[in-house]
Amino acid sequence: MEEGKRQKQIGGLLNEEMNGIFQRLGLNMIDGGLVSISSVKVTPDLLEARFYLSFFQVKDVAAALHKIEDRHHEIKKELTARVRHQLRSMPVLKFFHDDTLDHVFKMEEIFKKIEEERKQGPGGKTD
Repeated sequence: MEEGKRQKQIGGLLNEEMNGIFQRLGLNMIDGGLVSISSVKVTPDLLEARFYLSFFQVKDVAAALHKIEDRHHEIKKELTARVRHQLRSMPVLKFFHDDTLDHVFKMEEIFKKIEEERKQGPGGKTD
């Protein structure tokens, strides 16, 4: 289903503000890896905001996501203070792992392997 104009506006606002909060709270660097918000999806009733987080070179993604969940109350409090004049009520915040980058890296590896096999030719010799 297509996102409505208001959903996109709220999603953009929440994304922008949340990026600032992550930087201020030090949540954009966890265990020597980068954490970034890849997208924000708001439900049509505007009651729930789903934050999709991208983890780059984070050793334990589940533990990093748990660290963010542990600070949920602090994050929501600061976000509410930042957007209180733009929104009537604060949506419920939910955080998810966005594994799109993982799939991209896997696909690139597969394509490299195929390309190397193609260059070697049928007899295993390079052309």
